[in-house]
Amino acid sequence: METKKIKWGILGTGRIATVFATALQVVEDSELYAVGSRNMTKAQQFAGEYAVPKAYGSYEELVQDPDIDVIYIATPHNLHVENTLMALNHNKHVLCEKPLGVNRKEVKLLAEKASEKKLFLMEALWSRFLPNIIKVKELVESGVIGDVKLLTAFFSFKSDKGPEHRQFNIELCGGTILDIGIYNMFLSYLLLGKPKEISALAGLSEQGIDTSSSYTFKYNDDTIAAMYSSFLADSPTIAKIHGSKGRIELQHQWFCPGSVKLILNDGTQEQFDFNFKSNGYEFEAEEVVRCLQEGKTQSEMWSLNDSLQLVEIMDSVRKECGVVYPKHDF
Repeated sequence: METKKIKWGILGTGRIATVFATALQVVEDSELYAVGSRNMTKAQQFAGEYAVPKAYGSYEELVQDPDIDVIYIATPHNLHVENTLMALNHNKHVLCEKPLGVNRKEVKLLAEKASEKKLFLMEALWSRFLPNIIKVKELVESGVIGDVKLLTAFFSFKSDKGPEHRQFNIELCGGTILDIGIYNMFLSYLLLGKPKEISALAGLSEQGIDTSSSYTFKYNDDTIAAMYSSFLADSPTIAKIHGSKGRIELQHQWFCPGSVKLILNDGTQEQFDFNFKSNGYEFEAEEVVRCLQEGKTQSEMWSLNDSLQLVEIMDSVRKECGVVYPKHDF
């Protein structure tokens, strides 16, 4: 039986949309069929660059195209719930860029709508599907480093963007927690589960978004995850998982395609390297295609419950730090 080719639509034409469009070029059984922007000129430029057959000057026109199977939401955080709901209401499957919603209330609303419509919905947490991250999870679960006692994960860079940019703009749900801190918290959740206790501190801008934040999670016994994220400092973006028998290291840009180093207490070392066909975003796209071809409405690798658990952790961190998004949190 011939497998169905999945026709994609991309909603939004910013940087992340170009990254995803590039990755789609190597994904089997996929066609980038349409793009939608709030600006027709931008949609046409994007379509020309990536050989996309259809270009739409509004998001509404995009979701109304009957030939599109699944839509990738590539808009800023504040629009995720609105754009995803619109796509689901037009019977489109959805892959929405992270975070799926700004808070638990939004993620729950989207999960319920997808369930009601019997449609596929997944948060585009691309790192979950990278072979290096999958390998780290396998190594931890194998017990090769013994009981995990300490996880450290950092994501920090000096941003030169102004206060109107999505990184710093409270109206666009800016701040490090949702934008880059999510990767640190995802890793701790993936490997250690939901923490028993959370403590967090942040430096806040005049608008009230976190420009730098640190957060520590406590688990059963004496296991700790210590993490930070910042838009104010260039520091190595690395992650390490320390166990009773050794440690696992993910080098700079740890959340991206890369290698994994296993270092045991007896001095034994092993490095795992992986092949990537594009920029790494192809793996989440391949997972969506697989799920759709198998008639699934969720991925077992990153379910809607996982998205709910993660956003609850981020809600707790934001509460500790005093970060509130007026149009979303009330």
